[in-house]
Amino acid sequence: MCGIVGYVGKREAFPVLIEGLSALEYRGYDSAGVALIDKGSLVVWKNKGKVAQLKAFAEKKVKPGSTIGIAHTRWATHGVPSQANAHPHTDAKNRIALVHNGIIENYAALKDKLKKEGVVFKSETDTEVLAQLVGKYYKGDLVGAVSQALAEVDGTFGIAVIAGDNPDVLVGARRGSPLVVGVGDGEYFLASDASAIVRYTKRVIYLKDSSLVVLNRSDHTIMDLDKKVMTYEIQHVDYTAEALAKGGFPHFMLKEIFEQPDTIRNAMRGRLLVDDGSARLDGLNLVMQQLRQINRIIFVACGTSWHAALVGEHMMEEIAGVSAEVEYASEFRYRNPIIDPHTLVFVISQSGETADTLAALREAANKGATVLGICNAVGSSIARETHGGVYLHAGPEIGVASTKAFTSQLTVLALLTLLLGRMRRISHDEGITIAQALQEIPEQVKKILKQNAAIKDIAKRYWKHNNFIYLGRSYNFPVALEGALKLKEISYIHAEGYPAAEMKHGPIALIDKDLPSVVIALKDSVYEKVLSNIQEINARGGQVIAIATEGDKNIKKYAAHVIYVPKTIPMLSPLLSVIPLQLLAYHIAAFRKCEIDQPRNLAKSVTVE
Repeated sequence: MCGIVGYVGKREAFPVLIEGLSALEYRGYDSAGVALIDKGSLVVWKNKGKVAQLKAFAEKKVKPGSTIGIAHTRWATHGVPSQANAHPHTDAKNRIALVHNGIIENYAALKDKLKKEGVVFKSETDTEVLAQLVGKYYKGDLVGAVSQALAEVDGTFGIAVIAGDNPDVLVGARRGSPLVVGVGDGEYFLASDASAIVRYTKRVIYLKDSSLVVLNRSDHTIMDLDKKVMTYEIQHVDYTAEALAKGGFPHFMLKEIFEQPDTIRNAMRGRLLVDDGSARLDGLNLVMQQLRQINRIIFVACGTSWHAALVGEHMMEEIAGVSAEVEYASEFRYRNPIIDPHTLVFVISQSGETADTLAALREAANKGATVLGICNAVGSSIARETHGGVYLHAGPEIGVASTKAFTSQLTVLALLTLLLGRMRRISHDEGITIAQALQEIPEQVKKILKQNAAIKDIAKRYWKHNNFIYLGRSYNFPVALEGALKLKEISYIHAEGYPAAEMKHGPIALIDKDLPSVVIALKDSVYEKVLSNIQEINARGGQVIAIATEGDKNIKKYAAHVIYVPKTIPMLSPLLSVIPLQLLAYHIAAFRKCEIDQPRNLAKSVTVE
């Protein structure tokens, strides 16, 4: 959730660290700080607020010549956002500085023990406990002190540590929170996300879980937490610094909404076999016989990925004939799920680092399940720990509210459904129909995006409302949930998604002129039923914004506003119906002058429980 950047080399460290923090702002944060080594001593600047404020505050005071340092953007867990609680944290003697992502679960017991030894704490954070613990053990050997301290810690961490009297060494360690090493020419970088360092190097090492790295100006060593040397692989980052820029759009979210014709196409490239009416997903690492023996699929995810999984469940049961269920990762990890050898578990995560999803993955693997991943981040923990999986190839998603990752997840789930469906129950001709419909989706999305101005006009009519309800049925019930989530995330408007038929079982009590209803009313098997729900809203003075199929003139009799999407087969309709909802949420948030890319209290990658 928070952002870590570290540097040791030949450059001035401060600009590198600030640039790295700026690249990580999309993750969500409430304070920022930096620590440098200047002539054998630590200098620390930190404050509540944005990276730009830190830069303005510190750059006038930074003396030239420091070529090693660490920096951090904090998302509050223990203690309110404040200067005292911001990272980096130092030990009692101001010898070491440390930044930390994650949660130290036994921090209270460790803090009590250190207090009895005379340590005075300056913050409310769990992180300072770790900094004080490293300081307690530090006798000139930074690696040894970090290793000793971490041996006493329960919980998750990604840390970077420096010592004032050791100006050539930067130490990092991770357990449950990601860290990546950037390999340069006579310099090394350390970060929680490769986007922080890609402008300097594309050669990276994704640290394995429970590992420790020692970086100096000419070499690096990677070991486990007991200091046993580990093997690793240097990989190449496949996106550029330019991909992290807004490209002329006012916000990353809008840019990413408009990228979806390309990202959907990228998710299909080399995988969709139109002439065969099937798909090829080599990353699953399963032979056809294994796939044929699967009789149950469990999708495990959180947030937007959970909504994608709900669509996947419907696809799997209707098209592939495979029993499927969807679990919240946060609940699955604490249950005792029944898993047999014919159960396949799919974990879905944009970042590949979601803490609850990782824990669910490990729980499923411990029970003997074959666990596969669907994620966007190459080298992520989920990508490494699953038995196989499928990358989204959506490119970096900077906006906290996921858009292009969601449609890429739906695309991959459609491909998976097509593959299993052809093995089990659908004919060659039916497979071709699905494949051809998938092939048309990117151009159909482009057509919807041309309605951006009209959707903005609708948003202008409704941005002052403080409550919305979203309704959908069948494949589009999860889309209603996703549309409501998008509005909540970036505009802070209370919004709820429901199956349209459930409205009369309670939510209908809320309907009046002040509660806009967004209804997905496509020409499908439940179209007439949804029209009845719209009429129920109208009868109570409600206002309806309808998402409808092109050519449906009848819907105009019932809805105050209609946004049309092209016709496709039912299983692919969520790929189209979600686009207007993304744009509607975006424009409402823009009219409300919200921080769209960095909404309050949210983080892009949720790496704590």
